[in-house]
Order: sequence, then C-alpha cells, then structure tokens
Amino acid sequence: MKKNSYFKKFMVIALALAMVFTFAACGGSSDSGSSDSGAAEGAATIKIGCSGPLTGGASIYGTAVKQGAEIAVAEINEANPDLQIEFKMEDDEADGEKAVNAYNKLKDWGIQIMMGTVTTGSCIATSAITFEDRVFELTPSASSADVTAGKDNVFQVCFTDPNQGIKAADYIAENMAGKKVGVIYNNSDPYSTGIFNAFKSEFESKGGEIVAAETYPDDTNADYSAQLTSCKSAGAEVVLLPIYYTPASVIMKQAKDMNYAPTFFGVDGMDGILDMEGFDTALAEGVMLMTPFNPWSTDENVASFVEKYQAAYNEVPNQFAADGYDAIYALYDAFKAAGLTPDQANEEICDAMIGQFTGGFSYDGLTGTGMTWNEKGEVNKTPVICVIEGGIYVDK
Repeated sequence: MKKNSYFKKFMVIALALAMVFTFAACGGSSDSGSSDSGAAEGAATIKIGCSGPLTGGASIYGTAVKQGAEIAVAEINEANPDLQIEFKMEDDEADGEKAVNAYNKLKDWGIQIMMGTVTTGSCIATSAITFEDRVFELTPSASSADVTAGKDNVFQVCFTDPNQGIKAADYIAENMAGKKVGVIYNNSDPYSTGIFNAFKSEFESKGGEIVAAETYPDDTNADYSAQLTSCKSAGAEVVLLPIYYTPASVIMKQAKDMNYAPTFFGVDGMDGILDMEGFDTALAEGVMLMTPFNPWSTDENVASFVEKYQAAYNEVPNQFAADGYDAIYALYDAFKAAGLTPDQANEEICDAMIGQFTGGFSYDGLTGTGMTWNEKGEVNKTPVICVIEGGIYVDK
C-alpha cells in the first residue's frame, strides 16, 4: 500500500464517513444486527461477509473489525472501479449458535468469501459449515488453533494462541531474566488456556520458573484477590495475564487496592483496555503488551490508517480494527493474484484462494510486513512488544 496524496486521502475519508452515516438507512438487511457496504452500481463485485459481536460484552472487538474493514472497502472501491467489494456483517454476539444463524443469513445474501468470524467460539461453529460449503474463510481475530484444525479453507490474520504463548515466554525469558513470574488465567476459556499451556512449556524449557499459576472460571468473575494474594506471596515480579481486557481491568484495580505492583504482561486480548468505559487508564501505566499493531507508531501506513479511522469514527483504532483492515486487503489482493472473477462458483474461488495462501502469497499490512501463511492456516509475522506510558503504547 502506497501513501495516498492529500486529495485521495480526503476522498477516502469522505467516503468512509458517508458509509457510516448511511448504513442505518440503507443497509441490505432489515435486521438491526447487520450492516452492509455496497459497491458502485454495475461494477463487478466480490461479496465478502463477516459475523462478529456488534452488541453484547464483546462488541468492542466486532465493532472494531467492522470499522477497520469499512475503511479498507472504501479505499479499494475508490481505487478499483473494475473490481469492487460488497461487504456485509451480521451480529453474532460472540455466540456460536447465533454465529451459525448469521452465516445462514450471509448465504442467503450470496456470500462468496467469509472474513471471520471475529471470536474463536463463533469461528469454530461456523468454520465447520464453511468447510462443507467450500467457502474460503480468513478470520481477522479468532486465534485458537481449533479454528483451522482439519479445515483447509480457513486461515488467520491474527497470531494463534500457542504462538502468542511462545512469543511471550521467549520475550520474558530473554529480557526479564531472573524475574519471578506468576500467571492468572481463565481455565474455562480455550483462548486463555491455549496461551498459558504454550507459555508454560516454552518458558520452562528456557529455564524459567512459574512461581504461581492461578485460575478463575469465568470472565464475569468479580473477585481476584485470592489469585493476586497467591502471586504476591510467591514474590511474582511479573504477572502474565493471557486474558481479555475486562477481567484484566478488575485485576489491575484490585492489585492497586492491595498495594501489589508487579509488571503485568498482557497479550492481544488486552488490546482495547485503554478505551474501556469507566476504566482509569493510570492503572495500566507500565503494563507490557504483546500486540501486532501500535496505533501510535510513526510508520506512515499506520499513521494514514489512524488518521482515516479517527476522521470516520472519532476514536483511536485498536488491533482488531487493523486486523479487519488487513483481512479485507489480503483477501482482495489474493483474489486478484489468483486471476479470479466474481462470476466463478464459490468452490472454484475457495480452491484458488487456498492455492494462493499456501503457495507463497505475501501481504504487507498494518499488523505485519511480509505476512505469509502455512498449510495449517497460520500466519507468519512478528509481534510488537509495547509498554503503556501516559495512556499510549510505546514500542519496546
């Protein structure tokens, strides 16, 4: 992606804004849980569908993916009048059964490629069906290895859970050597346990010791004092939190209340904590975070995306917005590289896209440069380690 001229950037921002204000009035579905962005009338169009949580407790993830995707669709359609994208997203509330219903709505709409779903549980539920239907699927953010297991048509933009655990272990072992490490994780969540198990194996193989490994059963848990007390008593100076930002925010508040100040180390599920309503961002000061995207980066492509996103949605994009943006571009670029046309059958499109993603296709995006994929559907890219200082991410 090359940096646009001022005029082109203005036109893209205007188009994105127009999309935002017209979705409610002219969406392709009467269901308030769906959104639709269309291509120019009469153009050859690829129908790309997605489902994710647009309402409910995980809506920050789905909304960000949708908005990042909208920016990409606007750019592509403005620059490519001969081959455009029609994008439609259905709300699945991060629920597997609702995700299947959302996918069926997208099938009725005429979906040709699936971008998503956004969350792991929903993606596991729908990917079994896309595999049977031979619809190519690229999820921006469903990170469990179970998402792609046994399905040749499903690929990921995000890191897998085991990969995150391994990268976190490597970083802590190499850069925080000698520090006592504790972990607090959700033992009922495949995302959290997947990261923890990989972290434990890798960290111990490098001679590291986990002095406390504490669990909790659900992200709605309101009291983490026992887990924090265990970590504090064991002398944990670093506490890995392979969890989402909602429980992490409670843990940080309760740690402060008990005068416990370890270095908290988060993974991609913690991205978004600074935008959480009612959260005191001072509690996150000094938190380390492994993420593929830093919105405060000086990279010109990142800066350009952030400028457009803020103009369209009046907020700083998080990693999930960048994942959605990259997923749309990667799909579009691979579609063109394969020489595909929208009038081909989904089965033909699926097979050709698999060939691209497993055949050396490479994409330079916001969440990584030189991204490639293996036959398991896993992406190869390097995470960014940041520390939160003054309410922003600072690269380490």
